[in-house]
Amino acid sequence: MGGDRVKEGDAVLLYGGRRTYLIRAVERGGKYSFNEGVVRADDIIGRSYGEEVVTHLGVRFKLVRPTLLDIVYRAFARRTQVIYPKDAAFIILKCGIGPGSRVVEAGTGSGYLTALLAYFVRPSGTVYTYEVRSEFAEVARRNLRLAGLLDYVVIKEKDVRDGIEERDVDAVVLDMADAWLVVGHAFGALRSGGTLACFLPTVNQVEKVVIEAVRAGFVAVEAVELLLRSYKVKAGETRPELRMVGHTGYLVFARKP
Repeated sequence: MGGDRVKEGDAVLLYGGRRTYLIRAVERGGKYSFNEGVVRADDIIGRSYGEEVVTHLGVRFKLVRPTLLDIVYRAFARRTQVIYPKDAAFIILKCGIGPGSRVVEAGTGSGYLTALLAYFVRPSGTVYTYEVRSEFAEVARRNLRLAGLLDYVVIKEKDVRDGIEERDVDAVVLDMADAWLVVGHAFGALRSGGTLACFLPTVNQVEKVVIEAVRAGFVAVEAVELLLRSYKVKAGETRPELRMVGHTGYLVFARKP
């Protein structure tokens, strides 16, 4: 049962219906203040997940073990625009990334996609991520350490436009505005059957990447866009929510024959 109880240093999600809060790391003696009141760390540590804690204002929250998605998108420091879960998940699936995969990524940014890639390549795979800005690389390093995923990532403070050092990798994932400049390097780095994935903000960039991918010798080149719409579900009133996650970016995929 010990693994089902909150330990010091754990990340904990406080679920209160419409309100949820993430504590990055519970520390003895700590106090956590929310709109609904203050929760003491000593009232959380040792409790079982699923139990309730009560704020000093009498508001009840359930203790929930956070998922990777909770940690990455709620607890990570953010210095750059990040890839949405809907796009990240499709990239991972389309590239066939799993335990043991070797993946090259550029640029690292705040490390959100890096963390998701690292989670799936565990325990024997590696993510090699290129980032030209040292301040972003440091933010990503701290985020990955928070998620316990830094051991599966090699952060390279280099310009991927100058070339990719790795060979026979399973996937190359590019989140950069001028990804077409790296398509040729990606072809050389990938194994036969490996996948190139690019996240791009505009159709002009999509055109350049697709043209360059075909020129480089890639096959099965495709461009897609994913939209995510939530529903309000209530008896007699179920309908789409008025707001949705619409355009976030375009995805281009290509395979090396």
